[in-house]
Amino acid sequence: MAGGAARVLLAALLGALPARPERELRFKPPAEASVRLFTEPELARYDGQQEGQPIYLAVKGVVFDVTSGKEFYGKGAPYNALVGKDSTRGVAKMSLDPADLTHDITGLTEEELKSLDDIFNNVYKAKYPIVGYTSRRILNEDGSPNLDFKPEDQPHFNIKDEF
Repeated sequence: MAGGAARVLLAALLGALPARPERELRFKPPAEASVRLFTEPELARYDGQQEGQPIYLAVKGVVFDVTSGKEFYGKGAPYNALVGKDSTRGVAKMSLDPADLTHDITGLTEEELKSLDDIFNNVYKAKYPIVGYTSRRILNEDGSPNLDFKPEDQPHFNIKDEF
């Protein structure tokens, strides 16, 4: 396939441009900011304690920008304990107990796991932008990339960009 025809086909498949041979393929970056990989110490910086800084919360290894809900997540707010970390267990159990503010879902009941999925999809994914992923979600225990990683509604995210 000739180079021009291949570009037109690629553009048509990606929906970037109408399939018209007289147009050139041009890269257009996504409208939303790119996502990134967060270590635990990096995520802890976004705990709502500093005025003017974004507030981030991770659930199921997905980092959400919950700044628009700072009345719930900001300094002194009712759910501030959840931010700056992966609080998956706390969200599943609807708990602010410090022992539950962890990524670990070991021992959760079926009801708690269902609640986690409902809140993850119908609250966090529905209301707040995804800004990244925790390193625990993307990396294996030995630090190698998790090749089974699937981004949440982030088609422009590529794990190779993180290394």
